Amino acid sequence: MAVALVAAATLATATPAEAGQTSLRAADPSVLRVGGTYISVQSTGGGIAVRQASSTDGLAAAPARQVWSDTRNLGEVWAPEITTDAGRYYIYFSAGRGPAHRMYAISSASAASGYTAETRLALPDDKWAVDGAMFVFAGQRYFVWSGWAGDTNVEQNLYLARMSSPTTTTGGRFVISQPRESWERVVGNPFINEGPQPIRDPDGRLHIVYSANGSWSDQYCLADLRLRAGGDPTYVWDWYKSNGCQFGSNRATMMAGWDPTVSANGPGHHTFVLLNGDIATSPPAGPRFPLMYHAVPKGTPYAWENRHWYTGIFAWWGGSTYTRANVPGATSDTGFGLKFFE
Repeated sequence: MAVALVAAATLATATPAEAGQTSLRAADPSVLRVGGTYISVQSTGGGIAVRQASSTDGLAAAPARQVWSDTRNLGEVWAPEITTDAGRYYIYFSAGRGPAHRMYAISSASAASGYTAETRLALPDDKWAVDGAMFVFAGQRYFVWSGWAGDTNVEQNLYLARMSSPTTTTGGRFVISQPRESWERVVGNPFINEGPQPIRDPDGRLHIVYSANGSWSDQYCLADLRLRAGGDPTYVWDWYKSNGCQFGSNRATMMAGWDPTVSANGPGHHTFVLLNGDIATSPPAGPRFPLMYHAVPKGTPYAWENRHWYTGIFAWWGGSTYTRANVPGATSDTGFGLKFFE
């Protein structure tokens, strides 16, 4: 991890621009790489736009091409997520108003054109749902999202369901995380776990890295869920949660041994920039790898309209022990965690 440590030291005195702030005022980046091309999606103009560039830094200046518009007036369009399956592009997004938010998908053989009309995903229990992402782990396709247990806005949990195709879930929904730790309940009404992003570590273990605390606050941060070796992704007690934020701007909520940001305030809702969006291509243990996230520049009022896309890096961090109490199973688990750098 020497390279990661050097990166941390270098960035400790970085200006906001040097620390990866782009000119794009937007939230919820989703980026993948296909060959040498980086492809991003964002919610804009009452629909969804795609950008393409030769680097993550170049995305902000790349033209935004509208690939879907809300012609049926579904409502607020939030957090589109792009991935691929069998050579086809899929964009998942939430649309609706208030309690009516549900997950939808569009697909195309081309990244920036030719998308189908939206298909509503029939998620188990049919409750409020946002921030959905599809992935394949151990040969099984899954969908992970943030949602409500019932019909009221009490808290946002993370749920998982198996899939039989990129647009069809099968079986029930399984809660895998709830915002119940003190460090993820600093800002509430509601308390949240959202923006789940799957990735596979060098030991082959599944992680879901998510955003905690209110996105309207500089307490917004990233935390990690790590599946135990040989664990069942749909069984909540096979997951171990980091004991604090692993990427955030407030030292009081950071996991011991993790430092707060210098320039970016309230980092969250990130994207791992994976080849074809496939967690099977998750980077191995080694130096550092690209990432994008949204944040507000420090010294700027923390507000949704002040969010920018940022480029950053992350590294796998071996020997990371997560502990828990008063639940079934072992009270601690050691494996890879993640270090994030501006």
